[in-house]
Amino acid sequence: MTTTITEKKIDSKIETEKNIELYKPKKYKVILINDDYTPFEFVVSLLMNIFDHNSQEAYNITMKVHTEGSAIAGIYTYDIALQKQTDSIYLAQSFGFPLKLILEEC
Repeated sequence: MTTTITEKKIDSKIETEKNIELYKPKKYKVILINDDYTPFEFVVSLLMNIFDHNSQEAYNITMKVHTEGSAIAGIYTYDIALQKQTDSIYLAQSFGFPLKLILEEC
């Protein structure tokens, strides 16, 4: 007994759009706001651990916040910026600090 398998070719037509517009996602600045309660060392540590700055960059940003009232911690797409803001505020609040960070579209 033999079994015969037959192959059928199926013609398919793929339609594609020719005019696809790509865009770059908007970027947002995460801005640290100065306050009189959050310790300098805490802000430096936060910048190193959440924003991935090295110790010198973190120190310089913290000094700018201290002297000028605010400074950019980083620039990211909205989702990442929001997550870094949320993580930073949560960490600060867990230590009892009123650290404030805002997002601003670039």
